[in-house]
Amino acid sequence: MKALSFGEILWDVYPHEKYIGGAALNFAAHLALHGETVYMLSALGNDGLGQEAAERLKAWGIQSDFVPFLADRPTGRCQVTLDERSIPSYDLKRDTAYDCIPARSFGSEFDVLYFGTLALRGEVNRISLKHVLETSEFREVFVDVNIRPPFYSEETVRFALSQATIVKISDEELPTVLKLMGLPSEGDFRQSVQELAGRFGNLRTLILTRGGEGAYAWDCVSQKGYACEAVKTEVRSTVGAGDSFSAAFLHVYMKEKDIASSLAHASRVAAYVVSQTDAVPDYRPEMFFESF
Repeated sequence: MKALSFGEILWDVYPHEKYIGGAALNFAAHLALHGETVYMLSALGNDGLGQEAAERLKAWGIQSDFVPFLADRPTGRCQVTLDERSIPSYDLKRDTAYDCIPARSFGSEFDVLYFGTLALRGEVNRISLKHVLETSEFREVFVDVNIRPPFYSEETVRFALSQATIVKISDEELPTVLKLMGLPSEGDFRQSVQELAGRFGNLRTLILTRGGEGAYAWDCVSQKGYACEAVKTEVRSTVGAGDSFSAAFLHVYMKEKDIASSLAHASRVAAYVVSQTDAVPDYRPEMFFESF
């Protein structure tokens, strides 16, 4: 599989330390750990954080051919401050390098396109992504709905869902997405997932991650649901867990087209990630395969 990940590369900057992240980058890193060929389509500032980010991409094996350094924009950054009780507050900086991703055409070079809704917060990226979609062909378009107030709108969420063949939504985000789409948010989550999927004829699979309750996927083609229990583990950090789930799911799905085994592998990988402190801890994918 050859994948293209469109979106944010940013640093979470704390008073005395910093961590690299962003859903698009975390997804790419986990996919690279699974041995897949993955390119980022993003942008970095021509600054210290940008240079350090480029080194991280290289270390993870992520191809950066389509990640230019921009002289007039800083590298993506989220300023994190802690109050007297060490409770964090986040200031996700606007108008950064990843908000100005250049438009490109790829033909049929890639099997999969990945993007999330945060990367669509600015008009430049919305135009660039539309150009990619209109001038390139992908076997699958994987969308991770990242609801990050105030960086989403009905327009961006609807656009993302209308372009996707596979969508992942968390149970925390589902009520917001349902409301934006004019659907009721009460009742059984399975019914909500099926009603949401029914609004978008392009969808093949809709995945709902449910934290400690596991995951559920709806096959929009066969009209069949799949449930997977969560793997029990000691939770140390949930940062990057959803991104690892997406990458692990796609790794198996693109080979087997089997939703049940894809969910099972994704759940095992995500459980390992939450048991670690890093969003992208080092691992070998064969650690999690019971049979493959």
